[in-house]
Amino acid sequence: MKINKKNLIVITGPTASGKTSLSIKLAKKNKCSIISCDSRQFYREMNIGTAKPSQSELKSVPHFFIDNLSIFDTYSAGKYATEVNEFFLKYFKQNDNLVMVGGSGLFIDAALKGLDSFPRVSGKIRSKLNQDLELKGLGYLTKLLKRVDPNYYYKTDLKNPRRVIRALEVYCASNKPYSSFTNQKNKYRDDININFFGISPERDLLIDRINSRVDLMMENGLLEEAKTLFKHKSLLPLKTVGYTELFSYLEDKTTLFESINLIKTNTRKYSKRQMTWFRSNKEIKWFESNNIIDKIKY
Repeated sequence: MKINKKNLIVITGPTASGKTSLSIKLAKKNKCSIISCDSRQFYREMNIGTAKPSQSELKSVPHFFIDNLSIFDTYSAGKYATEVNEFFLKYFKQNDNLVMVGGSGLFIDAALKGLDSFPRVSGKIRSKLNQDLELKGLGYLTKLLKRVDPNYYYKTDLKNPRRVIRALEVYCASNKPYSSFTNQKNKYRDDININFFGISPERDLLIDRINSRVDLMMENGLLEEAKTLFKHKSLLPLKTVGYTELFSYLEDKTTLFESINLIKTNTRKYSKRQMTWFRSNKEIKWFESNNIIDKIKY
């Protein structure tokens, strides 16, 4: 007896490329739900700065893994993978299609490939690196990462201290670069049909979209949101683009104009790192525009 596999449509690409609108169109067309793989949109306290779908968009199609965490929660790609695969088991019992959308490549691979095996890290190493983060700053750690593991340095989110510390602790525990332990599991799961589609606008157009998005975020109250979160700025989820720059302004380290420009600059850098990660996935079919709903076949 032939068993028909379920279909997972993965929409990915750099920030501000138009993933959200395409995913909603696809979900409506296929009468299915959307699961987010944007690691910043998990946190319910971070709304404007993470470019979450609007309330009307969230109501138009069932969404999962958005607002499912608090900034006070401890979370990881491994935990996401476990929860997503539990979700698949339940969801696909009654549905044939599902859309996954987001730009967090590590979380996509964790859910659809599984995680690589890494050496055990002692609490002493982790504590020392966290102490260095507090006393010497993230810049000190990223410089160290560049020296010991340039391959991972150029593909990871350097604004995310959790990822920087994870790479360094693996190096300290094994004396081998973190990147040497990655891509051990280089095949995606085959129990469901996974179809990857990526949106990669022409670079100048993407830069314009990023700049416009940041300006719109500021108009929509990003500074006020940052003010409400400022007292929690030491939490790892808040050490991210869009918030750290405004925290610097609130600490009188930069002007508001400088902070806004830094958000734009750091978002552009982040989009380049996203593309570095996604280019390693040869299964992604790339398009310059998100107006491709009729071209998506599976």
